[in-house]
Amino acid sequence: MTNELGDIGFGYRPRAAYASDPAKSRGRLFDEVESPTRTPFQRDRDRIIHSTAFRRLKHKTQVFVAHEGDHYRTRLTHSIEVAQIARALARALRGDEDLAEAVALVHDFGHTPFGHTGEEALNEKMAAWGGFDHNAQSLRVVTRLERRYAEFDGLNLTWETLEGLVKHNGPLTDANGKGLKGPVPQAIRDYSELHDLELDRFAGIEAQCAAIADDIAYNTHDIDDGLRSGFLTLDMLEDVTLPGSILKSVRARYPALDDVRTGHELMRRQITMMVEDVIASTTANLKRLKPETADAVRAAGETMVTFSADMAATEKGLKAFLYKHLYRHSEVMRVRGDAEQIVRDLFDVYFADPRAMPDGWREGLDRAQDRIKARSVADFLAGMTDTYALKEHRRLFDHTPDLS
Repeated sequence: MTNELGDIGFGYRPRAAYASDPAKSRGRLFDEVESPTRTPFQRDRDRIIHSTAFRRLKHKTQVFVAHEGDHYRTRLTHSIEVAQIARALARALRGDEDLAEAVALVHDFGHTPFGHTGEEALNEKMAAWGGFDHNAQSLRVVTRLERRYAEFDGLNLTWETLEGLVKHNGPLTDANGKGLKGPVPQAIRDYSELHDLELDRFAGIEAQCAAIADDIAYNTHDIDDGLRSGFLTLDMLEDVTLPGSILKSVRARYPALDDVRTGHELMRRQITMMVEDVIASTTANLKRLKPETADAVRAAGETMVTFSADMAATEKGLKAFLYKHLYRHSEVMRVRGDAEQIVRDLFDVYFADPRAMPDGWREGLDRAQDRIKARSVADFLAGMTDTYALKEHRRLFDHTPDLS
């Protein structure tokens, strides 16, 4: 990359041969003159942070509905925590830190209000028109729905960031284009026809860092939020392998420590343990597979950024514990049921009469095919925050469930 402003720093550092090189990016769908002061991946990261969708994450549910308490994670704080861990992993593995951070920050843009609960309700309503998938919706947001620039819709992110967004959890198709986990959402197929995302290959090392950082973040902060809510207790964690072993160590060293500090000590040690395990396991994978280019990572046929076998089994047990005692807790399920009803009600009203939606969303929908109308309603509804969805429901219905 040429630097017309003289000898300024881009944050370049020695990258591994298998890292994504911003100077060799595959570019953007719409050609632009690149920034003289930022790499393409730094520019992507900045565009993501300045987007409307990023700000909306502040009021979107992670586990607990945002207004239940000021200190629970939201999609925004979750995304920031994922980005911090992803960047740390990319640094240790000598990948491009900015790309890892960008993928982490954008990965939840397509989430509905009320988290996975809203997604399930919207997927049910959209069943006749291809369903609803939050990952595909994230792609729609950054390629179509954000309207900030004079010359194009979306954020016009680089191929590498979009590839990471779509494939951070692995390939979507086999070599013949058949979906590995059912049909590939149409939004992803449509974009890939314009700007081939190579859906049958793995993503680069940086996107893989973001994917496993997501697991580390929520496996840890969901415990923290569970303790804060009272649905989980430290005593309950004693029999769960990973937090239990850490808790035993903390209590042995600090026998008089109060429960709040004990919980925080547990959280920070768990993150450190999981991050260090990923670094060690991935380093071994890299030595075994010896990728010499970023494309060699994509063609490796397996995920390179992984937990060790022992940690993977331990993490699976932790997820099972959280599913049983937190995500399926009776109070969480009560709120989920009410939140699902809110999403269903709103979809039905907007689909029946698009004039119930604000200017900019309803134009032309009264004459549109059901398929187009339903997708527009889903776009509008998916973009809502929890607070806006509640406000809209109160405007349109006589009774709105109390989610507190």
